[in-house]
Amino acid sequence: MKLLIASDLHGSLPRTELVLELARTHHPDALVLLGDLLYHGPRNPVPEGYAPREVAALLNDWAPRIIAVRGNCDAEVDTMVLRFPLPEAAWIFADGLRIWANHGHHHQLPDRFPNLTPGDVFLCGHTHIPRAETVDGLHIWNVGSTTLPKDGYVASYGLYEAGTLSIRDLDGSEVLRHTPGA
Repeated sequence: MKLLIASDLHGSLPRTELVLELARTHHPDALVLLGDLLYHGPRNPVPEGYAPREVAALLNDWAPRIIAVRGNCDAEVDTMVLRFPLPEAAWIFADGLRIWANHGHHHQLPDRFPNLTPGDVFLCGHTHIPRAETVDGLHIWNVGSTTLPKDGYVASYGLYEAGTLSIRDLDGSEVLRHTPGA
């Protein structure tokens, strides 16, 4: 299975267009969006090309191929304009892995991972900082942010294929790589 994973678009039209171009290039089985899709949030600057209505329209064109979760900046009104579900979390089963996708704003500490067991993947966004590691048998993947990276990190996205997550900058260069069990 191949997944293109992006988080924290925050209403940026140019970054959403880039993510969709990456999806056209990589031909994933699904486009996984980890929340904070349309609104920039009160603590963030207004991103370049802020156009939530246009972002919603572009994402809606991909609705049948999107697995998305709701972020802390996603409002109920966002669920009314998006034509795909926006649950708090979603399970993805790929290549023998149990991947629990959520935004991450409620589950950043290891003791707060509900119903996860060693070998599972915790896939999130929220911090805008890429992460790919194993802690106490739990694989923690954060693809960073396409739009508002923090702490000096570059804007990034994830590409999952055949059991391996590759976190890449927007030019496609690998930033982090993680293979559970390797």
